[in-house]
Amino acid sequence: MSTTELLRREWTAFRRPSRLIALAAAALAVIALGLLSAAGNRSSCAGACPAVPVADDGSVVSDRFWFMHRDLGREGSITVRLTSMTGTITYPPPHHDRIVPGLVPWAKAGIIVKDGLRQGSRYAALTMTGGNGVRFQYDYTHDVAGSPGPVTEQSPRWLRLTRSGDTITGAESADGTRWHTVATATLDGLPDVVQVGLFATSPGDLTLRPVGLGGAVEEVRFTQAVGVFDNVTVEGGAAGGWHSDPVGQMNQTDWEKYHNASGAIERDGVITVSGTGDIGPLSEDGARGVGTTLPGLVVALTVLLVVAARYGTRTAHEGPTRRVVFARAAVVAGAAFVTGLVAAGVVVPAGMAILDHNGIPVQPVPAPTLARVIVGVAVVLALCAALAYGLGVWLRRGGAAMAVGLSLVALPYAVTTVPLLPDGVAEWLLRLTPAAGFAVRQTAVEYPQVTAHHAPSAGYFPLPWWGGLAVLCAYTVVVAWVALGRTRGADTDWR
Repeated sequence: MSTTELLRREWTAFRRPSRLIALAAAALAVIALGLLSAAGNRSSCAGACPAVPVADDGSVVSDRFWFMHRDLGREGSITVRLTSMTGTITYPPPHHDRIVPGLVPWAKAGIIVKDGLRQGSRYAALTMTGGNGVRFQYDYTHDVAGSPGPVTEQSPRWLRLTRSGDTITGAESADGTRWHTVATATLDGLPDVVQVGLFATSPGDLTLRPVGLGGAVEEVRFTQAVGVFDNVTVEGGAAGGWHSDPVGQMNQTDWEKYHNASGAIERDGVITVSGTGDIGPLSEDGARGVGTTLPGLVVALTVLLVVAARYGTRTAHEGPTRRVVFARAAVVAGAAFVTGLVAAGVVVPAGMAILDHNGIPVQPVPAPTLARVIVGVAVVLALCAALAYGLGVWLRRGGAAMAVGLSLVALPYAVTTVPLLPDGVAEWLLRLTPAAGFAVRQTAVEYPQVTAHHAPSAGYFPLPWWGGLAVLCAYTVVVAWVALGRTRGADTDWR
């Protein structure tokens, strides 16, 4: 019997109504739960929400700060001395009006060149941060470290941005005489006149509240940063004076309205700028990703593991040859692959469209990455089914095979998608168990300069997608090798 005929025969034997119904139920569970989850995510704003900033590359970003600015031509520079950087952190209820001094690590005060006041427009900034020293940042995702340490009265920081056409250079100095270049960026297509000036911003203070068996959920406290500047010099400025404006909405919270509104004040050559917000990529916490559309994977995975383990047990009791075992494993894996491909292919694009329609920020995903997620999920489900089938052949008992398969794959995946376990434990489960394969669904990028909870429950896997897939493949190969050791040799008519 040829290989094609054998596969056709085994597929005919596999496609019993009960199994086909189980596969259809698995696919429908992924689609239904994903669409319900997306439909249930709606904007919580009273009235119309402010538009989410979109950068030139189409990504959604954070772009909110207070800006004291003026025009700058194609050639010119701004030089300032930053003498002080302070901040405040506001505690939420029940600690009303509890305000403490402090700076979050990525609070920023410094100088910036920006293509107008539109949120999401191109920029380059040289800034002092609350805990990461001087940084040169541009176009939201790029971050270059300058000198470490804080700014104090005894150790002020001189900052300079120089524009030459589309090239922006950032330099710093301890005394205003000896300058050190931090970095240079090319912002193609800058207009002849851009805005240059002083800014301050501060992202929320992220704290983790313990839940479950040691897991954590995110809570964000309102913060504000204040920078004090003097020796402000602009060369190459176009006609016109200084203006003070927020980029993005500010002074909207009760704390800002009644305590200390953000803004800029100039007195005797000293300029104080205070602001809240952030400039950078929008994290997975702020913008929904592909993972939001796939809560039903746990259900589908459980169904496929049970079906495959039971079929493997039945195969073992029939005492087949290795050739038949291979053919049946291929049929099981192929059926799981099609199930996953249909389910993910429907729910991912549809779910993301629903989220966008509901006013939820959705981080755009390039077409190759989207294809990798959809096909990758199908491949992972196929490998998991093959693994469970191999366990059935090896252990020869359906209950034992199902228990081991669910414990190795479904349980680790399920408990790491929610904030149940400590982050470290969840990360190790996704390194050491076959559930590591689900790293194929990750699209979130971990940016060090973004305040976010980089944990599995928030959509961040400890291994790259290919690394997680390699772990799952290794488990599947080992189980298959052991299972084949318990079967008879191959048929002599293998072709």
